[in-house]
Amino acid sequence: MDASEDTFIKLVGSQIKRLREQSGLSQEDLANDCNIPKSQIGRIERAEINTTLRTLYKIASVLGVAPSELLKH
Repeated sequence: MDASEDTFIKLVGSQIKRLREQSGLSQEDLANDCNIPKSQIGRIERAEINTTLRTLYKIASVLGVAPSELLKH
């Protein structure tokens, strides 16, 4: 992964964390609502993994935003 990809993944993770916190959800709440492991939410927010579009869609749905909102910074 090159630097620009890494930066993009970090920005997506930061956006997810910001929206999650604005919604008053813990990582565990978000994970349960998305039916994914809590550790995966943490790894996405810390940009440790490059997650799937399917997971991003689930996260956006639970957060009540369009998937494109996760890609904004």
